[in-house]
Amino acid sequence: MTTRITFNPDQCGGRPCIRGMRIRVKDVLDLLAAKVPENEILEDFPYLEPEDITACLEYAAAEADHAVLIAR
Repeated sequence: MTTRITFNPDQCGGRPCIRGMRIRVKDVLDLLAAKVPENEILEDFPYLEPEDITACLEYAAAEADHAVLIAR
């Protein structure tokens, strides 16, 4: 995943992107959340690879794994 998800402060506001391209991880996740089939995403974005989509999902899963502290 780490080689496919890149960060560049001069690109897309430093948000995580795929392999240095100007497609954000969030863009792919939004498409998946909208139930766009993976094969359709790959057709619409021919420079993406199936492993890029997997990397986006792995990245999202890792980012969601944070402890939440609640002030009392």
